[in-house]
Amino acid sequence: MTALLEVENLRAFYGPVQALHGIGFSIPEGGIAALLGANGAGKTTTLRAISGMIRATGAMRFAGGSIIARAPEEIARLGIAHVPEGRGTFGAMTVAENLRLGGITRGDVRAVAGDIERCLAYFPILSQRYRQQAGTLSGGEQQMLAVARALMLRPRLMLLDEPSFGLAPMVVTHLFDILGRINKEQGVAMLVVEQNAALALKLASEACLMETGRMVLAGSSGQIGADEGVRRAYLGY
Repeated sequence: MTALLEVENLRAFYGPVQALHGIGFSIPEGGIAALLGANGAGKTTTLRAISGMIRATGAMRFAGGSIIARAPEEIARLGIAHVPEGRGTFGAMTVAENLRLGGITRGDVRAVAGDIERCLAYFPILSQRYRQQAGTLSGGEQQMLAVARALMLRPRLMLLDEPSFGLAPMVVTHLFDILGRINKEQGVAMLVVEQNAALALKLASEACLMETGRMVLAGSSGQIGADEGVRRAYLGY
C-alpha cells in the first residue's frame, strides 16, 4: 500500500533542547496509526513537528513531497489537518463561524457549504448548536467541533492529539465511532495520540510506542495489544 506520510530520522527541538531523537514511521493512504506512550514520551511533539510548528530535521514526505521545514499554513494547504490537545476551538465565535474558518483557504463557496452539511451529518448535535458560541458548548461538543472544523480543510491526513481527554466514556465511544466512519467513508488517514491505549488500538491498524523521544516498538495494533509485557510496561492495562 502506498505511503501517504513517511517520517525518517526525525529530530525535533524546543530551542536548544532536543525532544525527538531520530524517529521513523509511515502511514499508508487511508490508514490509521496510533502513537502511544507515557506523558513526555514525545507524542505531541511528533504531531507538532509534522505540522511545522517546531524546528525539525530529518526527512518527512507527504504524498511524495518533502514537508520538512515548511510553514504550518503550507502544510495545512497540502491536506494535513491538526486537531490539537485542548480542542483549539475559537470560543467567542459561533459553531457556524468555526466551521467556515476551517474552509477559509478554499475558494469554492458552494463546495464549502456542502462540506458544512456533511460535517453536520456526522455531528448532528452541532446543527442544534449552529448559532451558539463555541465557548458555551460542552467538552464533548467542542471536541466534535474541532474534528468537524479540521474536516472542512478536506484533509488527506488528520493529526488528532488526545481526542478523548476530559470526556465522559459514552461521549468518547461515540466520537471514536464517528472517526472510524470518517476514515471508512472519506478515506481520511489518521495519526492518533491517545492515552486510552485500548481505545486507540481498536481504532488503528498500526501502532508505535514511544519513550523519551524515541520509537521503541512498532507493529500492527493487534500484535501490540496482544503482547502482555508491552501492555503492562507501556499501555497501563
